[in-house]
Amino acid sequence: MAHQRLRKFNTRDVWQGQDIDNDLCMAVRAGPFVFLRGQTGMDLDGKIHGVGDPAAQAEVAMSCAKTLLEEAGARLDDICKIVIYVTDRAHREPVYRVVGKWLKGVHPVSTGLIVQGLARPELLMEIDIWAVVAD
Repeated sequence: MAHQRLRKFNTRDVWQGQDIDNDLCMAVRAGPFVFLRGQTGMDLDGKIHGVGDPAAQAEVAMSCAKTLLEEAGARLDDICKIVIYVTDRAHREPVYRVVGKWLKGVHPVSTGLIVQGLARPELLMEIDIWAVVAD
């Protein structure tokens, strides 16, 4: 069975002004596995929300993650692993509160990292999500 690649795009269309030309997608369904592109305060149309507000960016990220998972035939309950990146230790609590609200009762494994920066300076957080669709 071929992998299902959802919402294909090229980086030259997203990261204008940079010399990057990569063919990517927002989600890949490989059998029961679903891998999402890192979700941030950037919505699925490429607009950044919540500038200066890590909790607002986490809301956008989780809303987009839910949409992408559903498009791939999965649900939030299928999430097994998350990795959360924040650009400041002070962002950890507001971001984790939002993510925790969306994933209440799911119990994924989680890794948290504090990083110097993300793809755009306005982005304060990013969440990487792996899901496995249950039979």
